[in-house]
Amino acid sequence: MVKHPEWLKFMKEQYPSGTRIRLIEMNNFYSPVPPGTEGTVNFIDDQCQLHIDWDNGRTLALIPGEDRFCVIQKQLQTLKLYMPLTVRLYEKNEWGDTENEQVVIDNRTVLAHENDILAALLKARLPLEAERGLMEYYDEDDSINRNVQSYVFTVEPVKGKLMGVAECRVHGELTAEELDLLKETIIGQAADGFGEGFEQRPIKTSAGEIYVSLWNGGNGWSIMTQEELEQGQKMGGMQLG
Repeated sequence: MVKHPEWLKFMKEQYPSGTRIRLIEMNNFYSPVPPGTEGTVNFIDDQCQLHIDWDNGRTLALIPGEDRFCVIQKQLQTLKLYMPLTVRLYEKNEWGDTENEQVVIDNRTVLAHENDILAALLKARLPLEAERGLMEYYDEDDSINRNVQSYVFTVEPVKGKLMGVAECRVHGELTAEELDLLKETIIGQAADGFGEGFEQRPIKTSAGEIYVSLWNGGNGWSIMTQEELEQGQKMGGMQLG
């Protein structure tokens, strides 16, 4: 008899193929797998039994509710996603007053204001974001929520220019589909969430007040992994400002 389809769907989402498992106790009188044995989920059948390729060579299935086990969390790694900044400056005149007209400054000049921008980004973080950063506002119960521990916005010099960075802490490596979804989530925060509020806050510098946008709607804006950034630079297609 097939288990309830919704429960089966939930189990397959919780324990996808490739999930690492550590056995605590197997309720098998005749020939149980020893406690502490680790293995990899192969598939889940219609009875919601987890078929495991155990590291000791055995293939005995786990029965949820009867057998006790835990998931071995993948090691946390840092994933950086880069994006061009748009920085507008309201310069001071010769009397020390702020001019009314703004000037968009290039990203090499922006490098001089790295510490000011970084301090402003840190100040903009809220106490409830301490553990998960902006993942705190991600509501979907999916692999992104499970595999991405946190992400925050910061800045980093790249070949003499200052770039915005979404610094992510992830469990293992993301699939291509998960990476695309994470990028979409970060773009939403850069454009309409965190970034929308941040770009309206003046940052005082020795040169005047600057306003920093993590996102802009121009054709030159994109969000990239380090590998994609380096490849774009080699091909001459990446404009950093």
